[in-house]
Amino acid sequence: MAVLPEVRTFLDEIAAADAKPWNQMTPAEARETWNTVVGLFAGPAERVAAIEDRLIPGPGGDIPLRAYTPEGGPPLPALIYFHGGGWVVGTTDTYHVSSRALANATGCKVMFPTYRMAPEYKYPAAVEDCYATLKWVAENAAAIGVDAQRIVVAGDSAGGTLAAAVAQMARDRGGPALAFQLLLYPATDASTDTPSYQEFAEGYLLLKDDMPWFWDHYLPNTKAADEAYASPLRAKDFSGLPPALVVTAEYDVLRDEGEDYAARLKKAGVPVTQRRVDGTIHGFLHPLEGRFAHSKPVLAEIGAEVKKALGS
Repeated sequence: MAVLPEVRTFLDEIAAADAKPWNQMTPAEARETWNTVVGLFAGPAERVAAIEDRLIPGPGGDIPLRAYTPEGGPPLPALIYFHGGGWVVGTTDTYHVSSRALANATGCKVMFPTYRMAPEYKYPAAVEDCYATLKWVAENAAAIGVDAQRIVVAGDSAGGTLAAAVAQMARDRGGPALAFQLLLYPATDASTDTPSYQEFAEGYLLLKDDMPWFWDHYLPNTKAADEAYASPLRAKDFSGLPPALVVTAEYDVLRDEGEDYAARLKKAGVPVTQRRVDGTIHGFLHPLEGRFAHSKPVLAEIGAEVKKALGS
């Protein structure tokens, strides 16, 4: 379908502003820009029952972990959320509004770790921090009021990459068991050569030339791109992974690799729901959820799907 009118208006504003693309920024500039964008477009913060900050042990030092608890008695399902931003930008605070909304939509206690970021820390630092967070949540489930049998890994964009990789790690390393994975327009392959990369190379917020910039900051070398925990689509085995919901955006360079990942899961016998949101662009659920009216009903659908999968 055509680009939604509200998305077209936004894209026209971006074009008129002649903003510098990600691939022409330094990491420091990208982080400042990200914080500005989130500040401009974040919607109102929903009320949750509690927000808690703590430090948990990780492979490179303590990992800051923020928990958003919705209304409802324990034990609640746990949804461990890994943020997007190309492994370079994004913070707990810039996801504060969307984390609250996700907790309320899914009925899960959303656990949001601050993983080590590139280029200061290259792969596999981020994914190892994310896996360490999963282990800690599972091992401390009773103490933090969550159900160890209902743990979800989730993330958007680069965070979707991390969630897919952590699901593979959990299978390969003998646990912890996962009930579900939620992948929001994930990057699943470092090759950047799918038809959607060609079709939406320019003019749709995330540019074709942006992703190599992010991947170059994230990966220590080109050989690492072949590892499944970096490029989850390159895994040799997709069996034994948890059920998944994979959400893609029609006008997004990452669309095809996300849908290819869903197809590979399905072919391996993994229960998968693949949902393409027509007429929209990368980032419509974050950081642009406050700008787009169509984002909120999609989040409600995602929440319903997660609740159904968890028997909530």
